[in-house]
Amino acid sequence: MQTQLSAAHLHTPQGQEADAILRACVHCGFCTATCPTYQLLADELDGPRGRIYLIKQVLEGQPVTANTQLHLDRCLTCRACETTCPSGVRYGRLLEIGRTLVDQAVPRSWWTSGQRFLLRSVLSSPRRFAALLWLGRLLRPWLSAELRAKLPPRPTPLAWPSTHAPRVVLGLAGCAQSVATPNTNAAAAQVLARLGIRLVLVPNATCCGAVSQHLGAAEAARAAMRRNIDAWWPSLEAGAEAIVISASACALMVKEYGHWLRDDPAYAAKAQRVSALAKDLSEVLRDEPLPPALFASPLPRVAFHSPCTLQHGQSLNGVVEGILSRIGFPLTPVPDSHLCCGSAGTYSLLQPQLSQQLLTNKLRALHSAQPEFIATANIGCQLHLSSRAERPVLHWIELLAAYLREA
Repeated sequence: MQTQLSAAHLHTPQGQEADAILRACVHCGFCTATCPTYQLLADELDGPRGRIYLIKQVLEGQPVTANTQLHLDRCLTCRACETTCPSGVRYGRLLEIGRTLVDQAVPRSWWTSGQRFLLRSVLSSPRRFAALLWLGRLLRPWLSAELRAKLPPRPTPLAWPSTHAPRVVLGLAGCAQSVATPNTNAAAAQVLARLGIRLVLVPNATCCGAVSQHLGAAEAARAAMRRNIDAWWPSLEAGAEAIVISASACALMVKEYGHWLRDDPAYAAKAQRVSALAKDLSEVLRDEPLPPALFASPLPRVAFHSPCTLQHGQSLNGVVEGILSRIGFPLTPVPDSHLCCGSAGTYSLLQPQLSQQLLTNKLRALHSAQPEFIATANIGCQLHLSSRAERPVLHWIELLAAYLREA
C-alpha cells in the first residue's frame, strides 16, 4: 500500500512504525473472511481492511470524526486477521496507534470517558473488583436476571499444594482472575507440583496492565508493567526458570513488555528478559510428560474454546487441545473455532449488542456436539461464556486438577 503521511506524523516513531505496517498491506481482503465484526455487520469499515484505510487517512492528515472512532472502537482486537494475513500485517499494533491518534483528535464525552475510567480503575484492582463482586452477591436477589447471570459463583477453595520441588516458576495472580476464579492458579499449582515444578505467586504481581493499555491509558499500563517486573525480579535473579501465566490474555501482555517498555532506560533490558521468560501455561505442559495414568477415568467430553489471545495473539492454536487429547479427554468439534466469543476484555461491557451476538454464535458452536464441559484458557472468556452457557465452563487446568489421581 502506498502512503503519504502528513508532516505531523512523518518523522514520529509512531508514524514511522505505522507507515511500515501500512506498506505491508496489499488490500487482498483475506482478513475480512475471518473478522467477527465484518461477518456481523457486513460493513467494509467494520473489517480490518476498512479500518486500516481509516487509520491511513488519519496519518495522512485527513479529517477525523466520531464515525472513525466508532469503527475502531468496534474492533475486538482478536487478531484473527493477523493469523489469516498472507503479508504479515501487524494489524493489532496499527490499531493501537490509530486509536491513540483518533482519541487525541476526537475527545470522548464525559459519560464515555468516565465509564472507561471506572472500568480500568475497578477491573485492574483486585481489591476494588473484590468489593464490587461482594456487593453484587449481596444484592443478587434484587438484580435483573441479566446481571445475576454475570456474577460468578463463589468457588469452594482449592488447596494450594505443599511442595519443595527444586524447579521453581513464577506466576501471576491477575486482577479479575484472582478474585472471580481463584482456583485457576491453585489448580495449575497442583498439576505442576505432580511434575516436580513449584509455582510461586509473588506478592504485588497482580494486574498485567492489559485493561489500561486497551482502554488508552498507556502510562497506567506501563506502571503496572514496572510494578510486576520489580515484584518478579528478585526471584528471577535467584534462579526461577520462567514466568508461567494461566490467563492467555495476561500471558500475551507480559510477552509484550519488552515492546511497551523498549524506550524506558531503567526497564528496557529487564522488560526484555521478562518477556523472554514469560510462558503461557499451555506451553509448559505441552513440553512436560503428562501420562494418562496420572488421571482418573472415565474422562468427560469437553468442548474447548480457544481464546483469541491464545490462538491468534500467541499463535498457540491447538496446544491445549493437544494436551487434553494426550491425557484422554474426548474433545467435541467446535465449528468456526477461530471466531471470538465476544468477551475481548472490556468489549462485552462497552459494545454489549455485538458482544451478545458473538456469544450466541459461539455458544451454539460449543454446544453443538453435546459436551459435558466447556473449557477455555482465559478469565474473560470463562466469565462471558458462563453467563449463558448450558454446560459448566472451566479453565482447562481446573479439569486436569479435578481428574488428577491422588499421589
